[in-house]
Amino acid sequence: MSRQSIGEALAARLYAAETAVDLALAETARLASALPAARADAYLSAVTGQRAFDGAAASIGALAAARSHLIQTHNTLAALARKLGLEALAMGPLDKPGDHPPAGGGGDDGLGVKAELVNKSLADRLKKILPDTLKLC
Repeated sequence: MSRQSIGEALAARLYAAETAVDLALAETARLASALPAARADAYLSAVTGQRAFDGAAASIGALAAARSHLIQTHNTLAALARKLGLEALAMGPLDKPGDHPPAGGGGDDGLGVKAELVNKSLADRLKKILPDTLKLC
């Protein structure tokens, strides 16, 4: 395997991991937001559901920390790729914070504009690397 193909495989795995943590964070936040109403609808004391709420809140904190660590990993791998002179790799939405104007269409901004992949040639390779675990934007 070439360094470029290894980098592409790592980029795909990193994007999959970032997406998984984001989805877990969103679902856990939905769970935490549903708990107070569920407790009230069931006519239960606030004391009854507190441990469940504490657990969901702690999970959100842990997932936020995991996301932060993945972003650090992302930045470290990007720096290594630059040092090795690898072709720029990008997965998922192209736009990053601070891009003015957005470079890739701004994501799904409600106007029907979708973000694009920087390296469209990666799309076919990713389907082979991660056929069941990754949906491209």
